Amino acid sequence: MLFSSLTFLYYFLPCMLIVYFTVPQRFKNAVLLLGSLLFYAWGEPEYVFLMIGIIVLAYGCGLLVEAFRHTRAGRFVLLVSVGGVLSFLLYYKYAGFFLQNIEALTGIRFSMAYPVLPAGISFYTFQAVSYLADVHRGEAAQHRLVQLAVYLAMFPQLIAGPIVRYGDIAVQLEHREHSWDLAASGIRRFLYGMAKKILLANQLGELCSVFRGTQERSVLFCWLYAVSFMLFLYFDFSGYSDMAIGLGRIFGFRFLENFRDPYSSDSITEFWRRWHISLGLWFRDYVYIPMGGGRAGKGRQIINLSVVWMLTGLWHGAGWNFAVWGLYFALLLTAEKLWLLAVWKHHPVLARCSTLMFVMIGFVIFDAPNLAWAWEAIGALFGAWNIPLVSAQAWYCLKSYGTVLLLAVACSSPAVRNCCKQILLAAKTQWIKKSRTTQASLAEEAPAGGVLELLGMAALLLFMTSYLVDGSFQPFLYFRF
Repeated sequence: MLFSSLTFLYYFLPCMLIVYFTVPQRFKNAVLLLGSLLFYAWGEPEYVFLMIGIIVLAYGCGLLVEAFRHTRAGRFVLLVSVGGVLSFLLYYKYAGFFLQNIEALTGIRFSMAYPVLPAGISFYTFQAVSYLADVHRGEAAQHRLVQLAVYLAMFPQLIAGPIVRYGDIAVQLEHREHSWDLAASGIRRFLYGMAKKILLANQLGELCSVFRGTQERSVLFCWLYAVSFMLFLYFDFSGYSDMAIGLGRIFGFRFLENFRDPYSSDSITEFWRRWHISLGLWFRDYVYIPMGGGRAGKGRQIINLSVVWMLTGLWHGAGWNFAVWGLYFALLLTAEKLWLLAVWKHHPVLARCSTLMFVMIGFVIFDAPNLAWAWEAIGALFGAWNIPLVSAQAWYCLKSYGTVLLLAVACSSPAVRNCCKQILLAAKTQWIKKSRTTQASLAEEAPAGGVLELLGMAALLLFMTSYLVDGSFQPFLYFRF
């Protein structure tokens, strides 16, 4: 089930909210768990039992890890437990990739069907691993199965993150506050993310699909595609994260931010501190630092970075383009740590432009069906392969999607957004000054503002619904991972 679907918006979510806020406090986790299982089973009923199995496994392993935490066997128990949880991810996500490469190298053909990747398995298995690691480090294991199941299966962030640490919401699982202010904040955040997805990401995704579906190439068309995909990926994933964070607030949870204006970064290092923050922190705390991080000298740090980024790439997908994508950013980050950051510090404009260029090229590799396609697309950006500068289809796409592109660029810039906020704030202040004719009007301003905001959100929802009725939406890209 998709957040940006009529089924979710007008059937599942209203029913879920009615039941959740009707039952007593002690039953809310059970309702949230049952709703989350239904949410998952709606799209992949056969895999809901796999998820339940991983939850039960993580629960039992957590108790074992806690019991053996201060013994010599503690590390072994942790490794076996983590290996058991990750084995499902390795099988469903990488078995087909492994067999395909064996076939390519040896010519041996396997008659078995490749496993289908269950939605969200990369996210909830990583959450299970972080839970086990934190228990080993001293956190208390969860002795209530329902509580742990809610943490792993909670539908707002089940399918595409953000990756939530158990310690960040452990207290909220036991007791959380609900209020109209928090719910209103959650609704605003949800609609904001939904607008990113439906009004921007879907339109940009259409342009990228046009590029992939044609053999007509030109330098302009390749640049349109590369910029569009970079913006599409941001609005698609950050939009989902906004919706997840908003839904979490409605149900009383506070999830950490997953994006902080990444395209305003002045270096690749800064970019990855702003993009998919939960994944970056996960790899830092559970892979990079345990491997030694940067404590053992530059040489070891470079090796650790390469391993972490190879794993980061493969986490996104079982393909050589993802592995190369990971190593590409490992190379850039290494170069920055060795000397580039010192250069960027004195040339901020060059730093910002270079960062955007490197990120754009990286996302071309990310989206490529194979490495040959990526090489051709990147070369075409710089006029290789004797392709023309412009083409009829490129001009048509520029005219058709130019407004959306400009709007997406503006919305991805915090400076433009802040300017718009200041203009709206000034207009509101001016309106309030004009309306302050009596003391009674002062008391009416807050309710009136609330009503106007409510009407505005309702209008936005209806406007986006019209797109959904028309069928103008695409699945979230990160569902593939």
